[in-house]
Amino acid sequence: MKLYVGNLPYNTSEDDLKELFGAHGTVASVSLINDRETGRSKGFGFVEFENDEEAKKAIEALHGQDFGGRALVVNEARPKTDRPDRRDGGAPRGDGDFNSFRKRSW
Repeated sequence: MKLYVGNLPYNTSEDDLKELFGAHGTVASVSLINDRETGRSKGFGFVEFENDEEAKKAIEALHGQDFGGRALVVNEARPKTDRPDRRDGGAPRGDGDFNSFRKRSW
């Protein structure tokens, strides 16, 4: 079972998470999510357990617990969904002509 772990301190390492969650079962993998442009942690990641029961116990034990001065958010990870391209800020583009905005008479 794969768990979402949020509200992490930005200096958290994968080894820190493996140690924290390893106390509750066998951790199969750990992955921290970093910003593509800066390489800085986004403050969340994923921990995968080999055993679902151990994962559920880890959720019960760690959700809301203090870790580095922050209350952890721990729950079962949801499947990744398709999201719209955010490079344009998610705003509708109309006819696709950037200059059409300037051409309007207000």
